[in-house]
Amino acid sequence: MRACGILMPIFSLPSPYGIGSFGEEAYRFVDFLRKAGQRYWQLLPLGPTGYGDSPYQSFSAFAGNPYFIDLDLLVQDGLLTKAEITACDFGDDPHLIDYGKLYDNRLPLLRRAFARFTPDGGYETFCRDNAWWLDDYVLFTALKRENDDRSLEEWNDALRLRDPAALSAARTRLAEETAFYRFVQYKFSCQWHALKEYANQNGVYLIGDLPIYVSYDSADVWAEPAQFLLDKRARPELVAGVPPDAFSEDGQLWGNPLYDWAHMKADGYAWWKRRLRHAFDTYDVIRIDHFRAFESYFAIPYGEKTAQNGEWVKGPGMALFDELRREFGRELPIIAEDLGLLTPAVHELLDETGFPGMKVLQFAFAAGQESNYLPHRHVKNSVVYTGTHDNDTCVGWADTADKDDVALARRYLNASGQEGFNWAMIRAALMSVADTAVLPMADFIGLGSEARINTPATLGGNWTWRIAGGCINDWLAGIIREQTALYGRLAPQTEEK
Repeated sequence: MRACGILMPIFSLPSPYGIGSFGEEAYRFVDFLRKAGQRYWQLLPLGPTGYGDSPYQSFSAFAGNPYFIDLDLLVQDGLLTKAEITACDFGDDPHLIDYGKLYDNRLPLLRRAFARFTPDGGYETFCRDNAWWLDDYVLFTALKRENDDRSLEEWNDALRLRDPAALSAARTRLAEETAFYRFVQYKFSCQWHALKEYANQNGVYLIGDLPIYVSYDSADVWAEPAQFLLDKRARPELVAGVPPDAFSEDGQLWGNPLYDWAHMKADGYAWWKRRLRHAFDTYDVIRIDHFRAFESYFAIPYGEKTAQNGEWVKGPGMALFDELRREFGRELPIIAEDLGLLTPAVHELLDETGFPGMKVLQFAFAAGQESNYLPHRHVKNSVVYTGTHDNDTCVGWADTADKDDVALARRYLNASGQEGFNWAMIRAALMSVADTAVLPMADFIGLGSEARINTPATLGGNWTWRIAGGCINDWLAGIIREQTALYGRLAPQTEEK
C-alpha cells in the first residue's frame, strides 16, 4: 500500500516554553497530519540528551527526555501553576532552542511538581513493569547529578564498577533523588502514550528512530557492561564511527562503545530483545539507524583522535534478525537506514531481512554519475525522503550544493522558478514507486538552511530548529492532501473525508 508521512521532531514543535513537547501543539500536529491525508509521523529519538544535545547520544536506550514533558498538562494535573511556569526564562527566540536555559529551568519545575505528587496505582504499576531498566537508570542519573554531571568515566571506581556495597549505600543515600527520576519517567510515559493513542485513533502511526549504538556515558553501559567491548576497568576497547570519505578526511569518530556480539549471541541476544520490545511498545514502526553495521561495523581503537585508524569487523548478520523473528514474528515493523558505504554483503543482508531501505533524493544528483537514489531507479520496498535530519533542507541544498549537481537536479525534476525547488523535490518523492514517502516539514514550507536540524561531524548549533506556530495550518494541510491524493498515497481513513 502506498503511503506518506512527515518528518517532524518533537523538539521542533511550537511551544511558549522553549521546546516542543507532548502537549496541545503535538495534538494539533496529529490533527494536521490527518487533514493532510498522512499515515505516518516520523520522529527523532526521544531519549534524554546530554552534552551536544544530540538525541543519538542518549543517557539511556529506554528512558524518555524530560524536556518533552508538557508543563501545561502538569498544571491540569494540579502539580504546577501557570504563574510558576511563566515566571521561568526558556529563551527569547521562538525559532531556536536554548538548551542552557532549559537545563537551568525545566528540572526545577519538575522537582516542584514532584513535591506535590502523590503516587497512585498507575505509578506503582509503571515502576513495577519497568523496573528491569528503570531502577538502574534512576540510580545512574542520581549518581551523575551527585557527581556534578561528570561522565561515567570520571566516577570513582567503586561506583563505576558497581561495587555492591557502594551501590547499596547510594540507593539509601539517594532515595529521594531516585524517586524524583522515577516520577519524571512516569509522567513522560503517561503523556507519550496518551499522545500515541490519540494519533493511532486518528489513523496516524508513529515512526520512531532507534540509534544502533548507545552512549558510553549511559545507564545501559553502566548497568550491563558485559554487553559491550570493555576492558577490565569497564572502559571501551574499541569505539564506533565511520571511515574517511569525500565529506570528511578524518572520518567520523562517534565514540560509542561497540557491542560484544559474541556475548550477545551466547545469551540469545536478550538485550536486543528487551530493547526491541520496549521500542515496539513506544512506536508503531522503527527506523534503525546505521543498519549497515549489522553486517560489518567500523571499529576504532579507544583513545584515537580521528577515525583514520579504524577497521571493518563482521557484525552479527542474519543471526540477530532470525532470533528477533522467533521472538516477535516474521513481519517486524522496521525501516533500515541503509545509507553510507554499502557493500554487496550489506545489500544481501537487507534483502534477506526484507526490511525497506531508504532513498534520499538529495543524494541522487551527482553530475556525471548514475545514482541508485534517482527516482527512476527506486524499488517498491523502500522509503523515499527528500532529505533526512542530517541533510540540509531542499531550498538550502539548492543554494549551497555543487552548481552542476543542482543544475542536473533542476533538469531532471523539470523544476520551474514559479513552483519552487522544494515542491519539485516533493513531487518527485511522491510519484516514486517507493511504497512510502516521508518528507521533512521544513521542505513543505520552503525553509532554507536556517531550518537544518543537524550537520554531521559538527558540534554546536544542531538540534535547535523550531517551527513557527502559524506554519501548521489547514491551508497547508489542504495543499499537502491534494498532492498526496494525486500520487495515490492518501491514508485510507481520510479518503472519504
